Amino acid sequence: MSLGNHLFHARKKNGLSQEEVAEKLGISRQTVSKWETDETLPDICQSKRLAVLYGLSLDELVEYDIDIKEIQEAIDSTSEEAAYKIDWTKAWSKKYPVLARYREEVDTVCYVEKLEKLLSDLEREYGYSELDSFLVLKDILASVWKERKKGK
Repeated sequence: MSLGNHLFHARKKNGLSQEEVAEKLGISRQTVSKWETDETLPDICQSKRLAVLYGLSLDELVEYDIDIKEIQEAIDSTSEEAAYKIDWTKAWSKKYPVLARYREEVDTVCYVEKLEKLLSDLEREYGYSELDSFLVLKDILASVWKERKKGK
């Protein structure tokens, strides 16, 4: 769903017309229409006011499905250097809190040893580089996850 479509549904859910929203925000009805048709975007101040008007958090207001192509473009445009600087654990722990606390709960030494062996096996048996071995192992774990999710 596009941002405009999300704004449209939020307005409808609140039983408001474009005219009513425009009046409450001190803007034109055409501006509201342009937001809802993705011709333009509300600025941050207008977004805050819309969120309050619709009884949503700002995150809820602007949350919308991102096209897979946009995600791929973001990945492609991220340099190795920039990707290395990102604290992925911190970033993902907002969505998955276990990532912020597991080190205090889990004795990771035995898992590290097992993973090191798996990585070494991939490097030795297939001639993969260290990075390629990590990526292959990550992909194997992802496929195991998908299979487990199917079984539930």
